[in-house]
Amino acid sequence: MKYRRRFQIIADIISAAEQGAKKTRIMYFANLSYKLLSKYLADTVRVGFIQEDGGGYRATDKGKIFLEKYGEFSSKYSKLANDFEGLKFEMEVLERMCSRGRGKGNNSSRRKLSEVLS
Repeated sequence: MKYRRRFQIIADIISAAEQGAKKTRIMYFANLSYKLLSKYLADTVRVGFIQEDGGGYRATDKGKIFLEKYGEFSSKYSKLANDFEGLKFEMEVLERMCSRGRGKGNNSSRRKLSEVLS
């Protein structure tokens, strides 16, 4: 499984509790061990993102606002991460072009991109 940041885990917990849920449902939805669930539930209740509700938990208005803000952040972060990966690729291409051009004639700078990437 891919590593998740604290924000993602909190967002998963709030999402699971949006319509009301018991610990087991939240634990499975957020894919957490019972120990981690207990820690994160305590934190999310303490900051007011969820509240206890008749044996279960329910997202508060503050929690729903967090989900909205997290969604905006996540979208921007994903775009930046993709842009960064593209920049890393471009940098690798430039590095390869520089390293392959050493000791060879000027024709090496005129190679096609497909040759550089092979």
